[in-house]
Amino acid sequence: MEELDVNVSSSEGFGIAEKIVLLSFISAVILMAILGNLLVMVAVCRDRQLRKIKTNYFIVSLAFADLLVSVLVMPFGAMELVQDNWIYGEMFCLVRTSLDVLLTTASILHLCCISLDRYYAICCQPLVYRNKMTPLRITLMLGGCWVIPTFISFLPIMQGWNSIGIIDLIQQRQFNKASNSTYCIFMVNKPYAITCSVVAFYIPFLLMVLAYHRIYVTARAHARQIRLLQRAGNLAEPRPQEPRQHAPDQHSSHRMKTETKAAKTLCIIMGCFCLCWAPFFVTNIVDPFINYTVPGKLWTAFLWLGYINSGLNPFLYAFLNKAFRRAFLIILCCGDERYRRPSILGQTVPCSTTTINGSTHVLRYTVLHNGHHQEQEKLPIHTDPESQESCF
Repeated sequence: MEELDVNVSSSEGFGIAEKIVLLSFISAVILMAILGNLLVMVAVCRDRQLRKIKTNYFIVSLAFADLLVSVLVMPFGAMELVQDNWIYGEMFCLVRTSLDVLLTTASILHLCCISLDRYYAICCQPLVYRNKMTPLRITLMLGGCWVIPTFISFLPIMQGWNSIGIIDLIQQRQFNKASNSTYCIFMVNKPYAITCSVVAFYIPFLLMVLAYHRIYVTARAHARQIRLLQRAGNLAEPRPQEPRQHAPDQHSSHRMKTETKAAKTLCIIMGCFCLCWAPFFVTNIVDPFINYTVPGKLWTAFLWLGYINSGLNPFLYAFLNKAFRRAFLIILCCGDERYRRPSILGQTVPCSTTTINGSTHVLRYTVLHNGHHQEQEKLPIHTDPESQESCF
């Protein structure tokens, strides 16, 4: 009994100065998450190039989940932490806890889907990618990211399955007679701890590790190809009658560089997510097997470390992804023309496309000095918008 009292009161003891610092930090995290995720959603909605990239549908849905975490979950947790009291009742405690589990699980499932999408886009041929990532399959994957978490959040928590066998322990920790305080306690028995952690973290984490390992191997192979192409380009100068001899190689080099950078960016995002949430999910499994002796302050620290991830992803996009960075600058600078997407061929007029043997070819026209238009040669390109500039 004394051990339980120690654990319950472990969240107490914040002085006035500590509460001010804690409240300032938490407010900054919440504000960063709200503004950052809103910025991602607005950027994709306004930028036509970003909307053409299939991965960004998952990114927008992920940003929406993180936005809901910062609006529906974090503020109530922050008020309980600072006030050292839960004043919203037992039913809303269950709802808030269910939302917490639902939205954080949805976040990691979205990252799992993004890793699978990148695996098919980078490690497979473009035709395989288009066959795998159809609009219907993307819709089903997005639906799964939101439906699957309900089976480990609202359903078991509202039915009380997580508290079977530990109800007395939960009731003892919900009330602190010394300070006359009530807490929103979420404790889980061993079966729920294992099931929830495996579904919400360990299985998706394993899939992401496998996918990104294959992407890393492919990226290294692409990097070697880029070096060979650059070395060949430096050794062989084009003859005057064949000025665009190496155009396909140049396009391949550009595509490989783009894919390699995208893979590195998404690996960093996934790594940050794992660093933020792994301590919580490891503790979540260990705690029931050590008689729930993990200190309350350690639980709180791990939980808010996970919450920080909800505001971290938008900043990773801004600093590591050129397309998102340009879109963010356009929004923040009120559509300043300096940040508009530059033309990749200088002074051009609209282009047309044609399909030959299943491959799409782009016909571009460049304005010459004498005022006439000259048709450039057809360049075979992949129709996947992730790896090309649009001709519109």
